[in-house]
Amino acid sequence: MPLHHVAYATRDVRATTHFYEDLMGFPLVHTELQAHGDSWIRHVFYDIGDGESIAFFQFENVGEAEGWTTDVSDGVGLPFWVNHCAFRADEATQEAVKARMAAEGIEPVMEQSHGWCHSVYFLDPNGIMVELCRDTPGFEPDPAEATRLLTVDPVEAGA
Repeated sequence: MPLHHVAYATRDVRATTHFYEDLMGFPLVHTELQAHGDSWIRHVFYDIGDGESIAFFQFENVGEAEGWTTDVSDGVGLPFWVNHCAFRADEATQEAVKARMAAEGIEPVMEQSHGWCHSVYFLDPNGIMVELCRDTPGFEPDPAEATRLLTVDPVEAGA
Protein backbone atom coordinates (compact mmCIF):
# COMPACT_ATOMS: atom_id res chain seq x y z
CA MET A 1 0.00 0.00 0.00
CA PRO A 2 1.31 3.48 -0.77
CA LEU A 3 1.76 5.92 2.08
CA HIS A 4 -1.10 8.41 2.44
CA HIS A 5 0.60 10.69 4.97
CA VAL A 6 2.81 10.73 8.01
CA ALA A 7 2.03 13.23 10.77
CA TYR A 8 4.18 14.99 13.35
CA ALA A 9 3.64 17.77 15.90
CA THR A 10 4.65 21.40 15.48
CA ARG A 11 4.63 24.36 17.84
CA ASP A 12 5.24 26.85 15.02
CA VAL A 13 3.13 26.18 11.93
CA ARG A 14 4.51 29.25 10.12
CA ALA A 15 8.13 28.11 10.47
CA THR A 16 7.08 24.59 9.51
CA THR A 17 5.26 25.91 6.43
CA HIS A 18 8.27 27.99 5.39
CA PHE A 19 10.59 24.98 5.74
CA TYR A 20 8.42 22.45 3.90
CA GLU A 21 6.77 24.69 1.31
CA ASP A 22 9.46 27.26 0.48
CA LEU A 23 12.66 25.32 1.17
CA MET A 24 11.77 21.67 0.58
CA GLY A 25 9.36 22.50 -2.25
CA PHE A 26 6.28 20.71 -0.86
CA PRO A 27 3.18 22.86 -1.41
CA LEU A 28 0.66 23.30 1.40
CA VAL A 29 -2.47 21.58 0.06
CA HIS A 30 -4.88 21.23 2.98
CA THR A 31 -5.55 22.69 6.42
CA GLU A 32 -8.18 21.54 8.91
CA LEU A 33 -9.24 23.42 12.04
CA GLN A 34 -11.16 21.96 14.96
CA ALA A 35 -12.07 23.74 18.18
CA HIS A 36 -13.90 22.50 21.30
CA GLY A 37 -14.06 25.01 24.13
CA ASP A 38 -10.49 26.15 24.83
CA SER A 39 -9.02 23.18 22.92
CA TRP A 40 -8.07 23.43 19.27
CA ILE A 41 -6.24 21.51 16.56
CA ARG A 42 -4.79 22.72 13.27
CA HIS A 43 -3.81 19.88 10.91
CA VAL A 44 -1.77 20.90 7.83
CA PHE A 45 -0.75 18.78 4.83
CA TYR A 46 2.13 19.32 2.40
CA ASP A 47 2.16 17.45 -0.92
CA ILE A 48 5.31 15.32 -1.30
CA GLY A 49 4.18 13.84 -4.63
CA ASP A 50 2.26 10.83 -5.89
CA GLY A 51 -0.76 11.69 -3.71
CA GLU A 52 1.31 11.37 -0.53
CA SER A 53 1.75 14.02 2.17
CA ILE A 54 3.68 14.99 5.24
CA ALA A 55 1.36 16.51 7.83
CA PHE A 56 1.71 18.40 11.10
CA PHE A 57 -0.55 19.02 14.07
CA GLN A 58 -0.46 22.35 15.88
CA PHE A 59 -2.68 22.24 18.97
CA GLU A 60 -3.51 23.55 22.39
CA ASN A 61 -5.23 21.98 25.40
CA VAL A 62 -5.79 18.55 23.83
CA GLY A 63 -4.14 16.53 26.58
CA GLU A 64 -0.49 17.28 25.85
CA ALA A 65 2.00 17.00 28.70
CA GLU A 66 3.62 20.16 30.05
CA GLY A 67 6.95 20.78 28.34
CA TRP A 68 6.26 18.46 25.40
CA THR A 69 8.72 18.57 22.51
CA THR A 70 8.31 18.18 18.78
CA ASP A 71 11.52 16.34 18.03
CA VAL A 72 11.04 12.61 17.63
CA SER A 73 14.50 11.41 18.65
CA ASP A 74 16.22 13.79 21.09
CA GLY A 75 12.98 14.12 23.07
CA VAL A 76 12.96 10.40 23.81
CA GLY A 77 16.68 10.09 24.50
CA LEU A 78 17.90 8.92 21.07
CA PRO A 79 20.48 10.40 18.71
CA PHE A 80 18.79 12.99 16.45
CA TRP A 81 19.29 10.85 13.33
CA VAL A 82 17.43 7.73 14.48
CA ASN A 83 13.80 8.70 13.78
CA HIS A 84 13.57 10.62 10.53
CA CYS A 85 11.59 11.01 7.34
CA ALA A 86 13.31 10.24 4.01
CA PHE A 87 12.11 11.70 0.72
CA ARG A 88 13.06 10.24 -2.66
CA ALA A 89 15.11 12.77 -4.62
CA ASP A 90 17.29 12.98 -7.69
CA GLU A 91 20.61 14.84 -7.73
CA ALA A 92 19.07 18.02 -9.18
CA THR A 93 16.46 18.09 -6.40
CA GLN A 94 19.11 17.54 -3.74
CA GLU A 95 21.19 20.41 -5.11
CA ALA A 96 18.18 22.76 -5.47
CA VAL A 97 17.06 22.13 -1.88
CA LYS A 98 20.63 22.54 -0.60
CA ALA A 99 20.84 25.90 -2.40
CA ARG A 100 17.51 27.14 -0.97
CA MET A 101 18.55 26.00 2.51
CA ALA A 102 21.99 27.64 2.20
CA ALA A 103 20.34 30.92 1.18
CA GLU A 104 18.54 30.78 4.56
CA GLY A 105 21.75 29.93 6.42
CA ILE A 106 20.73 26.29 6.88
CA GLU A 107 23.44 23.72 6.22
CA PRO A 108 22.98 19.95 6.05
CA VAL A 109 23.55 18.19 9.36
CA MET A 110 25.03 15.29 7.39
CA GLU A 111 25.67 14.24 3.82
CA GLN A 112 26.58 10.63 3.29
CA SER A 113 26.97 7.98 0.63
CA HIS A 114 25.60 4.64 1.85
CA GLY A 115 26.79 2.74 -1.23
CA TRP A 116 23.30 2.06 -2.51
CA CYS A 117 22.12 5.68 -1.98
CA HIS A 118 23.42 9.19 -1.39
CA SER A 119 21.68 11.13 1.39
CA VAL A 120 21.52 14.77 2.44
CA TYR A 121 20.06 15.44 5.89
CA PHE A 122 18.51 18.57 7.42
CA LEU A 123 16.76 19.31 10.71
CA ASP A 124 13.35 20.94 10.31
CA PRO A 125 12.13 23.67 12.72
CA ASN A 126 10.62 20.96 14.93
CA GLY A 127 13.91 19.10 15.43
CA ILE A 128 12.83 16.33 13.03
CA MET A 129 15.51 15.09 10.68
CA VAL A 130 14.54 14.94 7.01
CA GLU A 131 16.56 13.08 4.43
CA LEU A 132 16.77 13.62 0.69
CA CYS A 133 17.64 10.13 -0.54
CA ARG A 134 18.99 9.49 -4.06
CA ASP A 135 19.39 5.87 -5.17
CA THR A 136 22.92 5.19 -6.48
CA PRO A 137 21.81 2.65 -7.81
CA GLY A 138 19.47 1.53 -5.03
CA PHE A 139 19.30 -1.99 -3.65
CA GLU A 140 17.90 -5.21 -5.03
CA PRO A 141 15.14 -6.50 -2.76
CA ASP A 142 16.22 -9.78 -1.13
CA PRO A 143 13.52 -10.84 1.35
CA ALA A 144 15.28 -14.12 2.26
CA GLU A 145 18.58 -12.40 3.16
CA ALA A 146 16.74 -9.57 4.91
CA THR A 147 14.88 -12.11 7.03
CA ARG A 148 18.07 -14.08 7.77
CA LEU A 149 19.85 -10.94 8.96
CA LEU A 150 17.07 -10.21 11.47
CA THR A 151 18.53 -12.86 13.78
CA VAL A 152 22.28 -12.43 13.15
CA ASP A 153 24.25 -10.97 16.06
CA PRO A 154 25.85 -7.81 14.57
CA VAL A 155 28.88 -7.99 16.88
CA GLU A 156 29.60 -11.65 16.12
CA ALA A 157 29.10 -11.04 12.39
CA GLY A 158 31.51 -8.09 12.48
CA ALA A 159 28.90 -5.89 10.78
